[in-house]
Amino acid sequence: MRPALRRLRRPPRLSRHERPRPRPRRLVGALLAGLLTATGMGFTGFDLTGLGTVAYAAPSADAPYAANTAPATGKPLAAAPQTDVPAAPMGWASWNSLASQIDYDTIKAQVDALVSSGMGEAGYEYVNIDEGWWWGTRDSKGDITVDTKQWPSGMKAIADYIHSKGLKAGIYTDAGKNGCGYFYPTPPGTPPAPGSGSEGHYEQDLRAFQEWGFDYVKVDWCGGQDEGLDQETTYRALSEANKAATAVTGRRLVLSLCEWGSGRPWNWAAGVGDLWRTSTDIIYWGQTPSPTAMLSNFDQGLHPTAQHTGYYNDPDMLMVGMKGSNATLDRTHMSLWAISGAPLLAGNDLTTMTRETAATLTNPEVIAVDQDPRGLQGVKAAEDTAGLQVYAKVLSGTGKRAVLLLNRTSAAKPITARWTDLGLTGAAASVRDVWKRASVGSHSGGYTATVPAGEAILLTVSGTEAPGTAYQSTTGSFTVTAKTAGLKLADLTYANGDAAPRTATLRVGGQYATTLALPPTGSATARRTVSVLLSLAKGANTVTVSGGPDTISVQDLPGADGVQIVGG
Repeated sequence: MRPALRRLRRPPRLSRHERPRPRPRRLVGALLAGLLTATGMGFTGFDLTGLGTVAYAAPSADAPYAANTAPATGKPLAAAPQTDVPAAPMGWASWNSLASQIDYDTIKAQVDALVSSGMGEAGYEYVNIDEGWWWGTRDSKGDITVDTKQWPSGMKAIADYIHSKGLKAGIYTDAGKNGCGYFYPTPPGTPPAPGSGSEGHYEQDLRAFQEWGFDYVKVDWCGGQDEGLDQETTYRALSEANKAATAVTGRRLVLSLCEWGSGRPWNWAAGVGDLWRTSTDIIYWGQTPSPTAMLSNFDQGLHPTAQHTGYYNDPDMLMVGMKGSNATLDRTHMSLWAISGAPLLAGNDLTTMTRETAATLTNPEVIAVDQDPRGLQGVKAAEDTAGLQVYAKVLSGTGKRAVLLLNRTSAAKPITARWTDLGLTGAAASVRDVWKRASVGSHSGGYTATVPAGEAILLTVSGTEAPGTAYQSTTGSFTVTAKTAGLKLADLTYANGDAAPRTATLRVGGQYATTLALPPTGSATARRTVSVLLSLAKGANTVTVSGGPDTISVQDLPGADGVQIVGG
């Protein structure tokens, strides 16, 4: 719970750096690749210059790399293939619809409904048991004990059942001594649960979760807030405890940080957790879904320079299909979360879900936008008139974008997406309506559609990538020149012959440093790229990268009204 008075329920997250992408993710990636016919021209016409940089012609993706390769005259830089990064988590969480009214049979029923509805096949793989599973009791050794009426065979039994359906299991705790169920017992009349946090038992509890077979843990902040703990220090301790427990069990938990954005986790949480909440709860017990809460959480979740290489901003669980929502609000909600690449954690009661809600949640083209393996967040590209907004998300491949036309006004209005605002040239581009799952033709310069009041249109665009600038350095320091301030798309080239991801650190000027995860490339000489969004000042910028990448290719994105981010 963030500010006092409001009760908070936040969603979980996944970090899949240690494991292969599940089959549904590959399916949606292949679907998106098929829908977006390759028409882009790639990075060509590079200005191979830069103060303190060396222009060079890159070797082929799998060729040995020579650090002092001489520049090739008249030839563009050969781009290495893009690497898929872990996708944002998808699944279902118990809090929004069930609160603390959960037990073995209740969760089992939701698991069965998730599978029978087709959500599992569509990629929803986590079943996250939120607050209410534990009432804070421990034995003489400090180990967690659970109510045997609520969980007759213990927590391992429910994790085993979830796994038996081909899914993954998530669980909940708090960073403080007391969890949210002590401060805000929900629903009303529920007894408070003292002691239901993990403070003083971080490694012990995380090891227990791993031994029970859980794959994911959401760590709340009600106790941490009450005790005045420091967010970054506390969650770094939890991250280290997770690693220490994994060294014993061999099983790592996806770590979802749920401090509601109170400690600005987008500045430090990449590599500490796999995802982090950016706002208070999107809905509280007894409320009905509202556009106001949806838009507020969407806005608060936009920290595009923090989301990359498998780490995600988390604007909270979905309200899709909950009582009081409707099909229009549900589609807008899904569109907003998809363009921002947010975790898709359903919060509705799956046992009473309508076919219409199931179809909304499982639309494969919407999921493909959200789960795109480049792993970037969408950004606002234009707002020509107040409330008429264009958001763009860079997708994997060349010249591929997802575009959201969002009308926040009270009347239907036309909204135009210009290709140059998306980092494309003005050449003809193919446009597809994601919800209609239909092509809307080829358009030069841009595309205009009339968007109903309070609604959104989600598109995919396949056009021609605008040229960028390539920089190479043997020292890890790059001087990147920007014609305008604002966000830029950067592809970082590296090689990783290890079996596991490596980490690297990136910093722009005096901004916060961010941790990058560099997936294996197959060999020490196979070169691949990962993508990030940089916030640059107009003119020369010092970009420092340690831990692997030796080349940066940079291009403008978006084309309108950039503002430099400064550390603080």
